[in-house]
Formats: sequence, structure tokens, C-alpha cells
Amino acid sequence: MLWAAGSFAARASLSACARAHHSVGVVGAPFWKGQPKDGVEKGPDFIRGAGLVEKLRKQGCTVKDYGNVTFQDVSNDSPVGKVQRPQTVGLANQRLADVVKAIKNDGYICVMLGGDHSLAIGSIVGHAAIKKDLSVVWVDAHADINTPLTTPTGNIHGQPMSFLIKELHCKMPVVPGLSWIKPCISANDLVYIGLRDVDPGEHYILKSLGIKAFSITEVDRLGIAKVMEQTCDHVFSRGKKPIHLSYDIDAIDPMVSPATGTPVVGGLTYREGIYITEVICQTDLLSALDMVEVNPKQAKTDDEIKSTVNAAVDVVLGCFGRVREGSHPPDYWMPHL
Repeated sequence: MLWAAGSFAARASLSACARAHHSVGVVGAPFWKGQPKDGVEKGPDFIRGAGLVEKLRKQGCTVKDYGNVTFQDVSNDSPVGKVQRPQTVGLANQRLADVVKAIKNDGYICVMLGGDHSLAIGSIVGHAAIKKDLSVVWVDAHADINTPLTTPTGNIHGQPMSFLIKELHCKMPVVPGLSWIKPCISANDLVYIGLRDVDPGEHYILKSLGIKAFSITEVDRLGIAKVMEQTCDHVFSRGKKPIHLSYDIDAIDPMVSPATGTPVVGGLTYREGIYITEVICQTDLLSALDMVEVNPKQAKTDDEIKSTVNAAVDVVLGCFGRVREGSHPPDYWMPHL
């Protein structure tokens, strides 16, 4: 079976992924106003500064860096109900959606570096405008599926999926600034991995819509290989659709990735977090990636920044064929000929 842990087919597929040529379009989205903690807008430049583009090229990728999207504030952006900064967040996501559409039209796999997770609205809407039928794999400590009526905080980075799911459209109030969003994802085409901090309203939505979700407890019980086998089985049960991977760095345990706005203890290990990307790469269906919520300002030390940023870089590299097995021995091992 292709996704069986340790199977020859899975290893062969991973090797093929490592050899495959990938065309990658990178765009930074330095935006923080989907939540209250500034600093996350620095994420894109820190990730680039750790050598992401150069490392992708060394893996054999063709890379075009589209720079950073520019965003603007909206004056008098008052809350609508509990929803914070709806005009600013809505305008930012409209702008991002246009850029993602352009990147996809240029023929690249889009890598969006955030910024906070509210940006998934624009990233997925833009992606779906070009690839009409998507699967979404959402790797996160949080479900981010509160509606404007269930949100306890009003922060839109905790609500993006509710605006995107077709089955929730009739339950969503009209929010000025966000009413342009057209739901584009079916509940059956969404899989969550790594959940461990889910609000009561989100629990109800997940259960009532039958959304496939692997909590961190299920990762512990099944093991990450089985989780990914079941993820692929679920995604492929409705046909082999392009995959949008939306990856929040807080999915990985804060012992590894502490520089983020809403860390939750007991997360994915580094190895589990990277294994997810390796399996997504094996599918050869990755069409867009969000790497979000790296916030250097939330770190206590430079080492915490470095650890978080390096984990984010490794997540991206894993999506494009980086193999941890090491295909070449070190130079000192080589026999003298």
C-alpha cells in the first residue's frame, strides 16, 4: 500500500519527490491585524533571511520571489459585533488573493509566508480561483473555524475556515469588509492535523459537518505515519485534487517553535511536523502552501527565534523534496581512489 509506513512504495515515492523538479513562487504577506500581537509581520523577512530561497534552489527548485505584498490600514475600522478590524483584514486578503492568482497563473506552486493565519482567506480564495476544486490540509494547534457568532475573541485569525467552507455559508452573518468572500471549500475536502486547543463552538462545527480532524491525542494513538495514511485516503477518496497545505508554526511544540503568538504545549514533534510535509510532497499534488504565525517578537531569546524560523524553513523545504536520510556520506568517509 502506497502510504503504509516503511513500505517500499512509500520510500520509492519519497525518492521520486526528492528528484522531482518544482517551480516555486514565494510571496511574503507581512500582516498582523488578524490578531492582536504585532511582530508576526516580520515573519516573511526572517524566513527569507534564514536562506529559504537559496536552499530551495539547492534542492533543484526553480524559484521566483515575488517580494512582499503591501497592505494598507482602513481608518475607523470599528468592530462588527465581536469581529476585530474586519475592513483591514478583508482588504488585505483581497490584495493577497489577487497576488496568489497571479502566481498560480504563472505556473508556480505558491508559497505564502505570513503573517497571521487570517491570511489563509486570501491565499485559499486566490488559489481556488485558478484551481476550482481543492483539498485543504490544515496543520495547526487550533481549528480556526469559529464563526463571527461563536468567536470568543473576535480575532479573525481564529475564523478563516468558517468564511471558506460552503456548508457554513448559510450560518454566516454579513460582515462589512468580508462580504466579498465566496466559500470555495467543501467540508469533506478539509483535513486537520495536530489540534489541541479547540473552542466549544468549533467542536460543534467539526462534529456537525463531519470534518476529518486528527487531534494531537490521535497523533499519539495512531502515530504520524498512520495519520498521514488516513489523511491521504480521505483526501483521495474524492479524487486526486490539488492540495492547499496551510501550516501554522504553532502546530509544532513550543519547545521547538516558541516564537509564535498562541503557543500550546504538547504539540507535534519536529520529526512529526516534517514527516507531514514529506508525505504531502510524495502525493505530487501540492499546489499552494501557507507558512504562518512566526512571530520573532514573542521570543525570549535569539535562540528561540532561530529555532522557530529554522523549523519554518524546514517545513517549506520538506514540501519540495528535502530528504532527511542523507543520500551522500560525508567527505571524510569517502575512500581515496
